[in-house]
Amino acid sequence: MLQKPESGALPIPQAEGKDGGRDGETQALTASQEEAPSPLLQESSKEDLGAGREEGAAEPALTPKGARTLAAKALARRRAYRRLDRTVAELVQFLLVKDKKKSPITRSEMVKYVIGDLKDLFPEIIARAAEHLRYAFGFELKQLGRKHHTYILINKLKPLEEEEEDLGGDGPRLGLLIMILGLIYMKGNSARETQVWEMLRRLGMRPSKYHFLFGYPKRLILEDFVQQRYLNYRQVPHTNPPECEFSWGPRSNLEISKMKVLGFVAKLHKKEPHHWPVQYREALADEADRARAKARAEASMRARARANQRAGIHPW
Repeated sequence: MLQKPESGALPIPQAEGKDGGRDGETQALTASQEEAPSPLLQESSKEDLGAGREEGAAEPALTPKGARTLAAKALARRRAYRRLDRTVAELVQFLLVKDKKKSPITRSEMVKYVIGDLKDLFPEIIARAAEHLRYAFGFELKQLGRKHHTYILINKLKPLEEEEEDLGGDGPRLGLLIMILGLIYMKGNSARETQVWEMLRRLGMRPSKYHFLFGYPKRLILEDFVQQRYLNYRQVPHTNPPECEFSWGPRSNLEISKMKVLGFVAKLHKKEPHHWPVQYREALADEADRARAKARAEASMRARARANQRAGIHPW
């Protein structure tokens, strides 16, 4: 989707063109819904942006001037990607705020108030913003008309189980909880507090700053999610300065299957769940435990029903 530049310039999107009557902007939005992996659960550090070298290839000697030039280009590329990431996060927040009024959002508004001089990268920016909206907040970005470039958001989030009612029927809050549970699971069933806050920042939120969908995210997590026993929160032993970590709470373990969370993560990365063998084996074991527990519960219910029937006790 995003072409990595070979120079220090901002990444250049593929040329817009017609493909079955769709313009480049529509192609980018469609591609984001079908092919592009989401960066939301990835590590915050970027992969090496330099050109790859073949294994065993000899490293050419660099003069001091060449080394400085190479370092300057690498720094420029990192700055370009950070700016692009920041623009995507700002556009997501802008779209969520505009959606409160339930009025269509135009491309010209996005360029004027958020994108600015990066307007040539609009197809890439809108595609990445669509990924963030879909995976983090449960909204699908729909283009209403290519002529005037208008968009609306549609709430598409469906609960994994029945816990949405316990979260106040709030789709975005549920989406945030599942994101945190996925991060914890992929980190080996515990995630440091700093890792959770970093994930929030990549979603365009500041943990201690008011967010119009979540209120204060840090308070939501530490008070609501922890008090409702969706998350455990404890200090990590023998850490100086003290550090805290999150893990799945007992309610999450009872209500949410690890296989479904792993499937959610796999969908984000456009991979199959078995791509992560350790987590996949653990999820299979969890599914087997759930099946046995369900079978025992059903057998117990049938036994009670037969006993009641013999005793002449009816359920009505």
